[in-house]
Amino acid sequence: MRIYTRKGDDGTTGLLFGGRADKDSGAIELNGAVDEAQAALGWARSLCPAGDAMNHVIAGLERDLWILMAEVATQLENRGKLEGGRTRVSQVMIDRLEEQIDEANRTVEMPTEFVVPGENQLSAALDVARTVVRRAERTAVTWDVADSLVVPYLNRLSDLVWTLARVAEGPAHRTARSIEKEE
Repeated sequence: MRIYTRKGDDGTTGLLFGGRADKDSGAIELNGAVDEAQAALGWARSLCPAGDAMNHVIAGLERDLWILMAEVATQLENRGKLEGGRTRVSQVMIDRLEEQIDEANRTVEMPTEFVVPGENQLSAALDVARTVVRRAERTAVTWDVADSLVVPYLNRLSDLVWTLARVAEGPAHRTARSIEKEE
């Protein structure tokens, strides 16, 4: 199978349910940022043991981002063809993120001050992923389509990824104040 089609050589890309969009359009820019977020999450997941709960959670988030990208890659006239939780972000997906945040919060005491990233490889990778998700969220605000839950999903996702980074640090997380005291 050939990986190249040459269809995008004119500066456009294909959309779900047909049609094409300029590669520098808001929707494609957003999907590019989400694609980067998914890759950053994949990097973090690669640092988790295969059967680990964190690995499972992150893999689920990566799959959710495919759903989000499907929604974004759909022309307005085709949005009625989208299915919640399959090709369109649903409230259930956001609720699941909130449940995961609450569950993670129960496993470790959350810092009350600014966190200095880099306590370990996994927490650092998750903090990088969080910043990429935040950029995707900022991009989504300019793309925002009526009745879309893309912006709230990305907002909750960044909260979850921040929380997962704190869990990955374990009980010895470092804050800016704790580093000042060490010096």
